[in-house]
Amino acid sequence: MTTKVLIVEDEEKIARFVELELKYEGYDVEKAYDGRAGLELIRSSPFDIVLLDIMLPGLNGIEVLRRIRQNSNIPVILLTARDAVVDKVTGLDSGADDYITKPFAIEELLARIRAVLRKREISEVKTEDTLRFKKLTLNPQGREVHVGDTSVHLTKKEFDLLELLLENKNIVMTRETILDRIWDYDFSGGTNAVDVYIRYLRAKLEEPFGLKIFHTIRGVGYVIKDED
Repeated sequence: MTTKVLIVEDEEKIARFVELELKYEGYDVEKAYDGRAGLELIRSSPFDIVLLDIMLPGLNGIEVLRRIRQNSNIPVILLTARDAVVDKVTGLDSGADDYITKPFAIEELLARIRAVLRKREISEVKTEDTLRFKKLTLNPQGREVHVGDTSVHLTKKEFDLLELLLENKNIVMTRETILDRIWDYDFSGGTNAVDVYIRYLRAKLEEPFGLKIFHTIRGVGYVIKDED
C-alpha cells in the first residue's frame, strides 16, 4: 500500500518541490497552504504522516499539532525556518515525532520520514506487557504511566524516554544513544536536551512520590537500576 503524505506548507515553491521529490520516491502526496486547511484534510482523510510547517497563516503549526494530538497519533515532522532550541522543545513537547530546519537537503527529509515511519511500525507491533519499576508502571499500548494508583501525565518525549530506559533497565544509555533512539537525529540543541527531559521526569515521578528512579552516570548518560 502506498504511503500517503500531507504537506502543510504556505511557501508554494517549497511545497511543490517536496511534493515532486516524494512522488518520485513513490509516495502519495496532498498539500495544504494554511493551518486550517491542513487540519481539515487531516480530519477528513487518512494520512500516514504529516510534514507540518510551524509558521503558517491562519493557525500556526504548533496549534495545528496540538489539535491533531487531541484525537490522533499520526506521525508529524515539523518543518520550520526557526532554529532555536526553545522552538524545537515546544514542538516536541506538543507531540511532534521529529523536527527539521529549513533549508534542508531532501535526502535528509526522506531519511527522517523513513525513520519516523519505521519507529511507528515497531511501536504498533509491541506487546502489551507492562514495564515495571518499584511502584512505577508503564503500559506501552495505552501509553499510560502510574505510580501506585496515581496516573501521571507525560508528554510524548517524556513517555518515550521513560519507556526506553525501562526497556533497557540496568544498561547505561548514553546521551547520544538516547537522542538517536528518541529524536532519531541530533539537533542543534545537542545532548543537553536529554538532561532537560530527565529533569522533567524527575520532577513528575521522583520528587512527588519519594522515589529514586534515574541514575546519572557522569559524562556518559543515564540508567534505571534494579538496585541502588
